[in-house]
Amino acid sequence: MSVILITGAGKGIGRHLALEFAKCKSQDFEPQLLLVSRTRSDLETLQQECHAHQVEAEICVADIAQLEHIEKIYTCALHRFGRVDCLVNNAGVGRFKDILELTEEDFDYTIDINLKGTFFLTQRIFRDMQQRRSGHIIFITSVAAEVPFEQSAIYCMSKFGQKGLVEVLRLYGRKCNVRITNVMPGAVYTPMWGEAAQTFQSRMMMPEDVAKIVVAAYLQPERTSVEEIVLRPIAGDL
Repeated sequence: MSVILITGAGKGIGRHLALEFAKCKSQDFEPQLLLVSRTRSDLETLQQECHAHQVEAEICVADIAQLEHIEKIYTCALHRFGRVDCLVNNAGVGRFKDILELTEEDFDYTIDINLKGTFFLTQRIFRDMQQRRSGHIIFITSVAAEVPFEQSAIYCMSKFGQKGLVEVLRLYGRKCNVRITNVMPGAVYTPMWGEAAQTFQSRMMMPEDVAKIVVAAYLQPERTSVEEIVLRPIAGDL
């Protein structure tokens, strides 16, 4: 049994991650999913799809930007499954504007989810993994964790910050047998792009492309850690 907690599970990459884990159920791999998102209707639909694959899926409506919700997620995981074997830090947001147009509200919105929420949920889950000396934490960051984009000042800040957390956490993980994986996708056709998605869709990857690689990394033997994955559309960054 593998208990897998996915944040931002309602849409985009998170949704397809849940479905890909469910599809990979086998005699040797029995996933149990904890699906976290801010939107109950998205989670309930996804839960039904996972159940169609005979995979147990619990939902937790929560916003990782609110620290009291971090404890809600953790408590839900322990009460329902007793532990978390894999945390997928997928929840992420962005506001894309000229650097002179970005506001304090844009800053707080992005940083509270991408950095504050991600950090404190990771801290909560890693503590248990460290004690058990097993587990896997996967971060869905972005190529924007390494490459600057002109309309993405705050988003790039947050993703550069996530990559810093990944690299520090990996130092701890190596001492206690916890695998840490950083997944850096380029342009993926998800709701985050808004109206621009239609314009660039033909040049984008699809969420299921990312999901397949992430699940394959998780299913590697425990002796092997896939530390970093970079995925880009064949034509490169937009």
